Amino acid sequence: MADRRVPQGRLSRLSRLAAAGARSGAGLLLSKSSDGAAAATAEALGTLRGLAAKVGQMASYVDGVVPEQHRAAYELAMGKLRAAAPSSSIAEVRALVEAELGGPIDQLFEAWDDVPVASASIGQVHRARVRGVDVAVKVQHPGVARAIESDLENAGLVEQMVGVLGGRRFDSKGVLGVVKQRFREELDYRLEAERLRAFKALHAGEPLANVPAVVDDRSTKRVLTTEFVTGLGFEEACARSAAEREAWARTMWRFVFRSNLLGGMFNADPHPGNYIFQEGGKVTFIDFGCVQPISAANRKNAHAMHRAAIDRNEEAFFAAARGLIGTRPGRMEDLIFGYVRRTFRPLSESPFHITREYAASCVEGFKEMGAAARKLEDHEVTPVSPDLFFINRLQFGFYSVLARFDVEVDYASVEQSFFHELAG
Repeated sequence: MADRRVPQGRLSRLSRLAAAGARSGAGLLLSKSSDGAAAATAEALGTLRGLAAKVGQMASYVDGVVPEQHRAAYELAMGKLRAAAPSSSIAEVRALVEAELGGPIDQLFEAWDDVPVASASIGQVHRARVRGVDVAVKVQHPGVARAIESDLENAGLVEQMVGVLGGRRFDSKGVLGVVKQRFREELDYRLEAERLRAFKALHAGEPLANVPAVVDDRSTKRVLTTEFVTGLGFEEACARSAAEREAWARTMWRFVFRSNLLGGMFNADPHPGNYIFQEGGKVTFIDFGCVQPISAANRKNAHAMHRAAIDRNEEAFFAAARGLIGTRPGRMEDLIFGYVRRTFRPLSESPFHITREYAASCVEGFKEMGAAARKLEDHEVTPVSPDLFFINRLQFGFYSVLARFDVEVDYASVEQSFFHELAG
């Protein structure tokens, strides 16, 4: 992983994107030139980090974002970005850790590896040891906070990000507010530590779902230390037996929707690098920087939708969907319900085989719904709450991850196994 400083200024970041041949990161992804554009994209977005890198990371695994004819070339180049964004310099990282934790690294840690084990859009992870226990120390890239603020000021890039996530038909002002809030929250590792503890407590009795413990006295706003977990990475897991992949898929589905329906929160970053796979269907879930809360009212309607989908009761399903989304009868509601019905097929048609084609069809379905909705008169359009926006990131990304496992799973039975825990 090469050492590169994070370009921080808005103009310098825009000029780097322009030099790579596009006005924004997402624009690079739609270039007509395949292999060359993909390599240029990975280089430009990897160096920039921040939101620009997130666009590239999503394009590397969310089916339906990149045109089919370019998908293989983009996945190869962008997959490298997903696996390892360029790292920050050793000297800068050490200086930041020592400033944050108030002492020299050799006194704070019994062992410290200067070579990061992973590097992503906002931070990189170093292996270390505290009180005889191996730990993962996530360190924010120096300068990335200012870089993200520059990206958030770049209306074109944020709008492209919203487009990649499928949000062009939402209330744009409200969505931009939610997007900015969620991504600014990712810069606060103290908040992520709170979320780690919340998810760990929620799933404390789950033998197959693990969330790393936080080392509180080695964690601050820009440094987050947790227990170090070993296991298989995503690509390695995809190469294992169908039985193992099915077991992992069941664990992941249970974790995600138990968090949603019982805990009232979901991790809105289903990046393939955020899972560590272990024997017997066990999965460790990491990186809780982007978490969307779910209100009690929305959770109640979502629970009713899940139950109705499993029971294949369309009347009850659409009544709950109307309550969740706030639609009214008409063409817009028909378009929304058609899309929502498609995304619930893993439950309503369970057992279900989530394929890459199906995952891409959800993205395409959203685009088609948006295109049709844009032709409606203003009085026919139902505003959709910005609070529901990140559900699309969860569905598109999570389904794309499960599609790589390429197995049929009885997702309905997975959910029914924890329905008794839900009130009402």
